[in-house]
Amino acid sequence: MPIHPTAIINPQTRLGENVAIGPYAVIGADVVLEDDVTVGAHCVIDGPTRIGRGTRLFPFASVGQDPQDLKYAGERTELIIGERNVIREFATLHRGTGAGGGVTRVGNDNLLMAQCHVAHDCIVGNHIIMANGASLAGHVEVHDHATLGAYVGVHQFCRVGTHAFIGAYSVVVKDALPYARSVGNHAKCYGPNSLGLRRAGFSSEDLRAIEQAFRLLLNSKLNTSQAVAAMTETFGNHPRIHILLDFIATSQRGVIK
Repeated sequence: MPIHPTAIINPQTRLGENVAIGPYAVIGADVVLEDDVTVGAHCVIDGPTRIGRGTRLFPFASVGQDPQDLKYAGERTELIIGERNVIREFATLHRGTGAGGGVTRVGNDNLLMAQCHVAHDCIVGNHIIMANGASLAGHVEVHDHATLGAYVGVHQFCRVGTHAFIGAYSVVVKDALPYARSVGNHAKCYGPNSLGLRRAGFSSEDLRAIEQAFRLLLNSKLNTSQAVAAMTETFGNHPRIHILLDFIATSQRGVIK
């Protein structure tokens, strides 16, 4: 294993095969680095933290530190990061809190660009892009294939739906709808991200259904409950629309319109 002699590694750290650790990295107790993980120079990883196979941490990333929550009282909590993630320079990812479930989770195949922040008890899915400086407050959920532009801020307990696109510098204080473009401070929804969905392989039938659903939700004179009823009647069990309807039905903070 190519481990630089200046790296400081706790004896309790568990290292998989082919792990690379750069100069002056500091790795604490209860850290598990699975096979093929790369840790850049000056990274700090504290535990309990597990980092999945093939994940790459670039210099000065800080991973697994105590949560920034005044309610945190030193209880044992975790950070679990999946496979093949890219975590760029100065990104910060914190462990959970006892009151929030005890675990911060990051899925697979995500790109977290420089200076991103994932706070305590967040649930981040798969194939997500967070551009430079994008920040998640505590208890945020980001669903698969979402994209957050540079310096986006997401309020505590908000959700970002699957394939959502959040424009740069936006402030998200309600749930950001799946498939949608949401931009601004505070963010507003500007309809489906049709170009992004087409690039993601959505069929023409799917795109037509999503565009019609958003017209009912955003451009008709119906309130949200009436629009949901109209979408349910119009599209039945269409799987893409079912995801949208379920997201609205389970929202605790309301959705961005």
